[in-house]
Amino acid sequence: MPALPVKNADGSALLGFERLIETDLGGLDASVPLTASLVVLWHDGRCLMVFNRFRQLWELPGGMIDPGETPREAAVRELVEESAQHPDTLDLAGVARVTCAPEDRLEFLAIYRGRVDSPLPFVPNAEMSGATWWDPAENLTDLTPIDAALAHLCPGAR
Repeated sequence: MPALPVKNADGSALLGFERLIETDLGGLDASVPLTASLVVLWHDGRCLMVFNRFRQLWELPGGMIDPGETPREAAVRELVEESAQHPDTLDLAGVARVTCAPEDRLEFLAIYRGRVDSPLPFVPNAEMSGATWWDPAENLTDLTPIDAALAHLCPGAR
């Protein structure tokens, strides 16, 4: 498992990861906002990474939780928008505590772990220009360290 904290090149940092079940989300420290959901999606021992055309980095699919949306709804919406994948299973793996650069803003991220048996083809979109099924035992150039750490913290069945 990765030693924390894990830092991205922009200064953002993964400070902690707490395994939770979905009903425990309401018990998080109310002074720290739960802002986004990420998905660690597995297929055949490999984790889905998408290439963000603006940041020019490989990252987990996910994004901001819209007003009125649950963290699960945001995870599913972002996964479909960014990769066209529909998970066969999807469960809350836990919550990541991060600081976001450059403001050093403390936030929680809901981390979902899922599986897909028959992946759909990737179609480039406005935000993502590529997708790959990454083997965490291998190096992936331009992969954000935080997202790599989250994949290691939320392993899929081999």
